[in-house]
Amino acid sequence: MKFGICTGMSNAPAAKAAGWDYIEESVQGALKGQVSDAEWAAPAAGVLPTIAANSMVPAAIPIVGPNVSVAALEAYMTNVLARAPRLGIKTVVFGSGPARNVPDGFDRNRAVDQITTFLNLIAPIAQKNGVTIVIEPLNKSESNILNTVGESMTYVKRVNHPNIQCLVDSYHFWLEDEPLANLEEAMPWIKHVHVADRDGRVAPGESGTSDYASFFKVIKQGGYDLGCSVECRGFDFDKHGTKILGFLKDHWTKA
Repeated sequence: MKFGICTGMSNAPAAKAAGWDYIEESVQGALKGQVSDAEWAAPAAGVLPTIAANSMVPAAIPIVGPNVSVAALEAYMTNVLARAPRLGIKTVVFGSGPARNVPDGFDRNRAVDQITTFLNLIAPIAQKNGVTIVIEPLNKSESNILNTVGESMTYVKRVNHPNIQCLVDSYHFWLEDEPLANLEEAMPWIKHVHVADRDGRVAPGESGTSDYASFFKVIKQGGYDLGCSVECRGFDFDKHGTKILGFLKDHWTKA
């Protein structure tokens, strides 16, 4: 297991000094799919690898609703996925709650079809560039669709493409009170992990109320050995840098 932090590449020196393995950037911060190649300048290589990027699609380019432009989505995602390998990014996280939310009164079956169409559109682009798209379940306060691993897996199986896989985020997983059985069943398709405590979305272990032992046990028994990124509120490298990494490594070893 590799442990990383969701943060900007400018924080890579602090993360490396604390012993972390990688950085997870944001698509908007690093890949800037809305600007042309002429306007985009690849960030300089950091002291840690940037293996993943989140916040894939901005609200300004909706995936669901009456104002979807397939052409705009294709142009945007072509930029993002072509640039990702230049930074060493192999995994792009499809959270993007505002872009995928179903507008009030909009037909939900049509929304499901639109998300499926979007995933089918970007799957071959991702494959061409050696990037895996992972669907991120978001709790109902952040998105009104794709709220659980179980729901997200219906799209993974419907699209049935090796470059469309699934993510599990402990914070959203626990907030939705999702059973561990859903995660056990999904493990062959889980290709990225996010972690934060359920209470307050603080750094792992800081609330003292979240059960990482059971969560990690399922993931470990599923044979997972890819990235695990801390995505929390208020992460401070001076306060949390080595402490939280030690907490995660200890729980992973004991799982």
